[in-house]
Amino acid sequence: MRGKKAPRRKISNDSKYGSPVVGKFVNYIMSNGKKTTAQKIVYTAFDILEEKTKKPALEVFNEALNNISPLLEVKSKRVGGANYQIPMQVRAERRQQLAFRWLIAAARGKKGKPMAEKLAAEFLAAAENQGDAVKKKQDVQRMAEANRAFAHFAR
Repeated sequence: MRGKKAPRRKISNDSKYGSPVVGKFVNYIMSNGKKTTAQKIVYTAFDILEEKTKKPALEVFNEALNNISPLLEVKSKRVGGANYQIPMQVRAERRQQLAFRWLIAAARGKKGKPMAEKLAAEFLAAAENQGDAVKKKQDVQRMAEANRAFAHFAR
């Protein structure tokens, strides 16, 4: 490896809620460097959430993220000419990253509504342990569970 490792940048908290997690989520939503558009989408989705649930949006958001975050995932490893799917524990950073990715993919996969409404609907579904993002998490967990026999190949 040449040169130094790139320093880890500090992601600023979002302006409305002061939460670093929401700030990071806004960055995940952002495309083509349009941060104000991404903020508008996220904050509108949060407003819709507060209207529907009568609870603070941040609470529902955190609950949804907890329901989507996987504990185990499989990684491919080559052992003696065969590839094995080895179940591994997921680091906290990657857990959050996967949750964001699956949530956004599920929202973008729906058709016919503005992005803010699709996001709000996905948050609501995830908070109630339903929806596409939760299904994706369950699939990943199931795959890891099915390959538990190969756990001794880890490391």
